[in-house]
Amino acid sequence: MPLRDLVLALTVVLIWALNIIVIKVGVAEIPPLMLITLRFALVAVLLVPFYPVARHQLPFLLLLSVTFGTLHFALLFIGLGQAEAGTGAILVQMGTPFATLLAVLVLKEDLGVKRLAGLLLSFAGVIVLAGGPTLPAPLPTAILLTSALAWASSQLLIKRGPAISPMALAGWVALFATPQVALGSWWFEQDQWQALTSASWLAWSAVFYTAVMSSIVAYGIWYGLLRRHPVSSVVPMMLLVPVLAVILGVLLMDDSLGPHKLIGGGLVVAGIGLIVIQRGVKRYENRDTSQHQ
Repeated sequence: MPLRDLVLALTVVLIWALNIIVIKVGVAEIPPLMLITLRFALVAVLLVPFYPVARHQLPFLLLLSVTFGTLHFALLFIGLGQAEAGTGAILVQMGTPFATLLAVLVLKEDLGVKRLAGLLLSFAGVIVLAGGPTLPAPLPTAILLTSALAWASSQLLIKRGPAISPMALAGWVALFATPQVALGSWWFEQDQWQALTSASWLAWSAVFYTAVMSSIVAYGIWYGLLRRHPVSSVVPMMLLVPVLAVILGVLLMDDSLGPHKLIGGGLVVAGIGLIVIQRGVKRYENRDTSQHQ
């Protein structure tokens, strides 16, 4: 990979790792479901007019908006509001092991020794994290793991669904998910208008960053790299995202960095590495979307 493209890949990794920090900054001032409503609305406005889809693809996109948009992203924003940035980033990475398990159970894919080892390492890492002080309370931990499971379920839908360009998929999923999360915000949250009127420029920057930088700019660069280089040389760089998120959490959010986080996070990343590299990351060739979007 040329130096220019390597720098671009690392830039995307930085954008997605910083996205974890940005979400925490945003939900500190704006209720999480309201924040994700604004994020989805902005993504839809910027993408849908330029990426039309066929009418027969709309039911699939509507279904995906429930699993990927409402369940994954809404739970991600809620969970990150109650967890350390680095720990939250590590837990969300469990989407890859969950996707592997679902592929074996639902699609009858072969597991193999290396993928089995990767699964065991990943779940062992979560167990190690559970023994340390940085793991959030049981409820936010369950929320983040459910978010990862919703992401994994969405990958199976994408794999079996119609061929849709990544930007069109992101835009239309955001369009359909906007009223869903807005209804959730109206039902479960309070004082949204007061939060919006009193939000600082940091909170509004978080809306812009999660929508434009993380979803549109990063993915535009990422899929350009996937078109120019073998998938197996690009996708493993995503393993740097939770590592960098932990570092940024320590530097910017005063997160703790104890042995449980280091060892547990290392096991999770190593396990995911075995799964991704063993699989040849082929599923990313099939219009995969990331939890860092």
